[in-house]
Order: sequence, then C-alpha cells, then structure tokens
Amino acid sequence: MNRILLTASLFASASLIAGAANARPMTPEDVAKLESVGTIAVSPDGRQIAYTTASLPDVTEGEENGTTRQQLKLATGPDAARAFLPDDVSVGGVEFSPDGRMISFLWTKDGEKRAVWGIPTDGGAQRKLAAVEGVGVSSYAWSPDGSMIHMLTAAAEDTARTSQDKAGFNAVVYEEEARLNRMFSARVGEEIDAEPRAVTIPDYVSAFHVAPDGRMAVVESAPTPLVDDSYTAKRAHIVDLTTGRVARVVETPGKLGDIEISPDGRQLAMIAAVDANDPADTTLHLVDVSTGQFRALNAGAPEAAVDAEWLADGRLAAVIHTGAQSSLRLYNNDGSVAGEYPGGELILTSVEANGGTIAVQANAPRHPTELFTWADGGFTRWTTHNPWLADIDFGNQRTMTYTARDGRTIEGVLIEPVGRVPRGGAPLILNVHGGPEAHESNGWQTAYSKPGQVAAGQGYAVFLPNYRGSTGYGTAFSKEHQMDAAGKEFDDIVDAKRALVAQGTADGDRTGITGGSYGGYASGWGATYYSSEYAASVMFVGISNVISKFGTTDIPTEEYLVHARDYIWDDWMDSLARSPIYHVDKANTPLLIMHGAEDPRVAPSQSYELYRSIKVRKPDVPVRLVLYPGEGHGNSRAAARYDYNLRMMKWFDTYLKTGDRDAELPDPRPMLAEGTIGTGSSDD
Repeated sequence: MNRILLTASLFASASLIAGAANARPMTPEDVAKLESVGTIAVSPDGRQIAYTTASLPDVTEGEENGTTRQQLKLATGPDAARAFLPDDVSVGGVEFSPDGRMISFLWTKDGEKRAVWGIPTDGGAQRKLAAVEGVGVSSYAWSPDGSMIHMLTAAAEDTARTSQDKAGFNAVVYEEEARLNRMFSARVGEEIDAEPRAVTIPDYVSAFHVAPDGRMAVVESAPTPLVDDSYTAKRAHIVDLTTGRVARVVETPGKLGDIEISPDGRQLAMIAAVDANDPADTTLHLVDVSTGQFRALNAGAPEAAVDAEWLADGRLAAVIHTGAQSSLRLYNNDGSVAGEYPGGELILTSVEANGGTIAVQANAPRHPTELFTWADGGFTRWTTHNPWLADIDFGNQRTMTYTARDGRTIEGVLIEPVGRVPRGGAPLILNVHGGPEAHESNGWQTAYSKPGQVAAGQGYAVFLPNYRGSTGYGTAFSKEHQMDAAGKEFDDIVDAKRALVAQGTADGDRTGITGGSYGGYASGWGATYYSSEYAASVMFVGISNVISKFGTTDIPTEEYLVHARDYIWDDWMDSLARSPIYHVDKANTPLLIMHGAEDPRVAPSQSYELYRSIKVRKPDVPVRLVLYPGEGHGNSRAAARYDYNLRMMKWFDTYLKTGDRDAELPDPRPMLAEGTIGTGSSDD
C-alpha cells in the first residue's frame, strides 16, 4: 500500500472511530439536507469530470422553499473537486465542448428564457452560447467540430391564445391543445447566433443524439405529446441533419429507454422493451443504423439493463442490475461479453465515458449517489457530499430472500433496527415500491417518502420487497403480475411479513405498510382487504378504485398493455373486487392518505374515494387525508417533502410502534424543527 492510500486508509479509520463515538440516529431533518451527485460529463481527454450536486433548499434551517437545485462542480481526482459557479446558479444539461476548453450547461438567468451557457475550464466568466427567441431550451447537443449547438425547444408562443387567456377565455380542451417541440441549430462564436436555423423533425420529439460525423442524429419522438404515447409509442428516428429527412425508423415494439450512438456511427445501443406487453425498457439491443434492424443482447436474462455508454475503442459499457445488486458489464463491438465487474456494495446507476476514463454514479447502503471512476476491475470514489453521515448510527442492511405461499422465491432489502432486534421482533414497516415495473436495490434507501434509516434509528425494521411485477429479475418475472392486480403481487408482500415474523425479525402484531403510486395501491389494499395483517398504513398517490382510475389517469393505454391486459368493461365486477374501496368493510387499520392536489397520473379523487368510504362506513377507524397544493405524482418541493416525512413517521409512531389501533389522531400540523419557516404547533 503506497503512502497516499495508507494515509487515506488511516484517516478513514479515524473518522469511523470518531463517528462511532458520536453516533446518533438519523432524523427527518437529516433527510431534508441530503445532497447527491446529479449529472456527470467526462472531458474529451478524460482528465476532468464536470458534475452537478442535487439538493433541495434546507427548509429546516430557514432556507426558502423550492425544488431541486443543481450546482456545477469540476473534479480532477478523488476528493479534488471545486464549485465552478456561484451557489445561486442552478444548472442542467452539463456537457464539455468537443475541444474540452469549455463546460456548457442550461441556465435560466434572472427571469430570461432558458439558454445554453458556457464557462471556460481554465477560468473566466460564463457567457451565453445559444438561445432561441421567446422560448426556453430543454436540451441541446454540440456538433462534433464544436461549431454548432443543436437545441430542442417548446413551440413558439401562440400570441392569440395568450391574449384570450388574459381576457379570461382560458378554457382548456383536454388532450387536444398540446403543441409540438421544435429543433434549432445555432452557430457558436464570440457573438450569439441571433437567428438559429430551424430543423424539421417528426412528431413530438423528446430527445435527440448527434452522431460523431455531425450529419446524422437519432431523434426520439412519439405521435403526440401525451404521456401515454411517450410510454407506448415512442420510437427512434434516424434523421439527416442537413435536410431534416427521416432516413428510417427503428420499429421497437414497446417502451424505449436510453439510446447511444457508436463511435463509428454504424450502431446504436438501445435499451428497450422486448414486446408491447413488456412492462419496462430493461433489455439492451444493438441496432444497425443502415437498416434499422435490432437484436437483443440480454433478452430473457434475470436482470435489467439500466444505462449504456460506448467507449472510444468500440466496446460498450453497460450498467446491469441483477435483483438487488449491480455490475458494470463490457461488451465487444459484436455484442459478445468482454467482462463483468460486480459493484460490490455499490449500486451503479449510470455510466459516462471519454478520453479513456469511465465514470459511474453509484450509491450504497450508507450514502446517496456519489461520483466514482472504474479502472482495472475496480471502482474509485471521487466525491463525498454528506460527510456528516459518518456520525449516523445505521441499522444493518442486507438482501433477503423468502418463499411465497405458492413456492415462488422473492427477494427484498432488509434494514434492521439500530442496535439489535428485540426479543419478540421489532415493529416492521413494509416499504412497497411503485410501478410495479421498478425494483429495490441494496443501496441508499432513505428518502422523504421512504422510512429507511430514519425508521431504523427509531427501533423499526424496514423491508422493501421486490414482489412479482418488479424489474431486475427478467421480463418474465416482471410480467407475472399481469391480469392479476392486487393478487399474487400483494400476497407476496404479506408473505414477506410472515417470513420476517417466523425468523424473529418482526412483530406480527406491529407491522405496517407504506408506498407511493402502485406502492400506494398496495398500502390501500393492506388497509382494507388485508387489514388483519397491518397495524398501520400510509398511502401516497395510491389507487383505490380500479374502475374510476381508468377514466382519470393520463396513461390508460400503458395500463392496458403492460398491467391489466384487459379493459374494465370486460369484467366490471372483477375490476371492482380488485379495488380497496370494495373491501372497506374489512378495514380496521389506521390509514394516513397523502396526495398531490395536481396529480395527473393517479387523480386525487382516488384518495378522496377511499377516505370518504372509510369515514362513512367505518367511522371508528382512524383515517386522515392530506393534500399537497401544487404537487403532482410525488412531492417536488422541499417543504412538502419534509412535511410528508414528519407525518409518515408520526403516524407509525402513533399506531404501529404502540400497536394501539384506537389511539387518538395526531395533531393535524406536525411539529417542525426549530428555525423552520412557518414553524407549526407541536403534535406531541
């Protein structure tokens, strides 16, 4: 071991000893100030990595409420990073110019429209590089020679409609008034190009990728701007940038994910679904650009491809999730596997490469997403953005498998309570992911809506099941929930509880459930149909009525193709019987329901229905409905997230930890940390 590594090792050991001596449990206030790596870009020579740190305003310390802010930083090695712009400059779309002399980014300055900006890597002030009059830039790409910037923007302002709105004629025709994005190419020079050239593009474009020769682009577009089409009908179009002509369409049959163009421009790496009924884009394909023909590299494997990046030598690097673990896989140009490199305790989430450097984003059980590089089969950590986590007393975290009632093996992630599991088992929170086309990894598992280490620090065990329908175990497994909503998939969650009780980890009389979206559906089901199994439930943006949900969601086609596989009118009673509202007569579980008031995916009316049904039919069962104004399918603002975390933990403390289903409702306003803007009353 060389002196630098030895010194680092001794310093880390000393930090761990000091941290252990001052250990304390994690709190909702800690969750509110977490910071993670947002996006990354590697310089052309591979010597520098530009990245953003993503964080929310810390409302617990009095910062003004807001959404995620991203600050630009530049790293040159492990623990060698510096801020590159003032703290109040929140950026996106970070890239290096082709010559590596500039970092470009998207920025909205002082109320102006969002534009492409750049700042020299060797110092100097930022300047605007490209913009489009009257509209903001949503994404961009450099031409390979650095002379042009291609931009994607919204449609031009409809001045007649704006005038009508101001006059009060602001009625909206549902699903008929969305307008198409536009694409422009601007020259890059000392003066900003005042008249970028418009490029004709097909349908509704959501993303584009410029080929190394600068003459061809791959454009991702769908027939309309509707979310449903973005899930079910998005396709890759190969476009001649000089003429705007679509040369060919890659006719993938289902969902479409990450697309990357090979260095020689002859192939695409494309993560996509294998058929129209595949719940998720998790299969890695190679596409022949000249013909549009594609072939799957890992179809049928019990895994999910998450991200891919071509290397300069023609190999392809891919992040692969296998169950709750991850690895970096290298493919040869012909699609054969060149090497597999497990992440160990790291959960890799993305990969970028340039100049011989491979960079990845990864999290782990004891830290959110950080920046790492990979070389010679190993990963080197470059950043540490939450050093105070060394002072946290963490609960032990590990993967666990169990056998469901029909013999199916199911995996999940278990977080044990800090210290030890008490005799008779700990109070247990089952944290159910949404989708269900998603999966839990054995990495960082604490967030505003995920109890994780906050619950572990308060004596709870937390289990996150990868129930049937989850990704990470192959397409066949992700389809096992189809045509059986609330059936085997939610039985798997109850079976997880029973397995944890049998092994002595959990107290069967003090088991709760929580989750958002489809996890909210599971939580509503747990509070009604499976009420006898759960002492408390926290349901977030969840489904309560399968029939009315169909008529109020923005993804009805996706719901039909990859989940239900039939329509509600094919069997009205079956649809109703799979709805929590139908089983309210069984409800005896204290239920906290929370919902974004502007949710387009699962309408707030879903929460109203279940709340009203319980209030009227089971008036003695504790139930509360909390709405978040301005929030959609998940909370985006700092105050709403902090408020959610406080309410969730207070609900479990009141009804789950005590096991007393008859306890009085907590105060309607949670007690905020001292110094928080608008500090409310105590609920103690």
